Amino acid sequence: MKLFSIFFILILFLNACGQTSTNNEKKIIVKSNRNELSTTQNHYQLSDFLDDNKTLEKEVEHLFSQLDDTSIVAQLLMPAIGRLGQTETVIDKLVKNRMIGGLLMLNGTKEQFTQYTKKYDEWNKENEHPLFLYSADAEPSLINRKIIGSKQVKKANEMKNLQEVLQYTDTICSDLLSIGINYNFAPVVDMSPNKTVGFRSFGNIPSNIIPWSEAFIQTSQKQQIIATAKHFPGHGLVSGDTHKALQVIDGELRELKTYPPLIESGVLSIMIAHIAVKNNPIYDTKGLPSTLSPLIVTDLLRKQMGFNGLIVTDAMNMGGVSSFKNASVMAIDAGCDILLMPLNSEKAFSEILAKYRNDSAFKNKVDIACKRILRMKMCLNRVQ
Repeated sequence: MKLFSIFFILILFLNACGQTSTNNEKKIIVKSNRNELSTTQNHYQLSDFLDDNKTLEKEVEHLFSQLDDTSIVAQLLMPAIGRLGQTETVIDKLVKNRMIGGLLMLNGTKEQFTQYTKKYDEWNKENEHPLFLYSADAEPSLINRKIIGSKQVKKANEMKNLQEVLQYTDTICSDLLSIGINYNFAPVVDMSPNKTVGFRSFGNIPSNIIPWSEAFIQTSQKQQIIATAKHFPGHGLVSGDTHKALQVIDGELRELKTYPPLIESGVLSIMIAHIAVKNNPIYDTKGLPSTLSPLIVTDLLRKQMGFNGLIVTDAMNMGGVSSFKNASVMAIDAGCDILLMPLNSEKAFSEILAKYRNDSAFKNKVDIACKRILRMKMCLNRVQ
């Protein structure tokens, strides 16, 4: 009888433990506080991003509904940290105040950048803020200069065959993954005549640009690193440097033909150049850089070319765009999803938030961009 009583008590105890576990699971999945971010039970891959996945769409909508307007706007801002970026003190403040949604690692060591990704992931978890997209200019021609301690790779214009492209892309991905970087602003798909970008692309042999870029993109994205085709609508056949001043495409957009095959094969990000277009009967930007032109970003890239991935600006501190008043707001209004390296992130955040609260059409654009970013973060399992 005593043995039976002990057995019965044990059964009750185990049953109670099972009920507690179930209740705890419900608390994790269904959050009662709107400011807390609910987790998802589904695990996605980057290959899911462009698919018509109703479950993923519902989860994005649910996550979006939990964000207030400041967190929504924050998703669109990506400043830089490192020797050529903001100081750690400045970034710390932006992260603590939940004013950004991503971070570019710009000129530093592997060890420094690894510390940053770990640190800011912990802060965002504590702050109940969506985890960051961490990016880098990890082009074959730049990575060894931009990330000190990365494995040596050949420059893009020195690669001899497709096998080398695949080999060095794997090497780059290995370094990025070890740091925690999930977004690569590469490959450069411009033609080679321009001195600023020529050595950075596969365009020294024009017939290689598309197949080699596709190989770089697909290899990266299979390893859960977003690849970026740049610089739209084409930087290779202009003569100047957009880091210093606005450059101009005069007439036909001759490099545009590179992009449809890359879009068709699933590139998930495209970077817009600070390049104006003139003497073009359809796509004249009237003196604006493409970054600020709805005609280029929305009408051409998004609508005509059918691109559904992330559209990111080139760095907003560059000479080709920095002289334009309200450039941050204009870039988002033009249809860009991510504002890269704004001159002043706090100012950009405040300007975008103010317009978001007072302009319904602009609010809709920001909401769509935010949902696109959240969808990408879900496909990278960056949602808590």
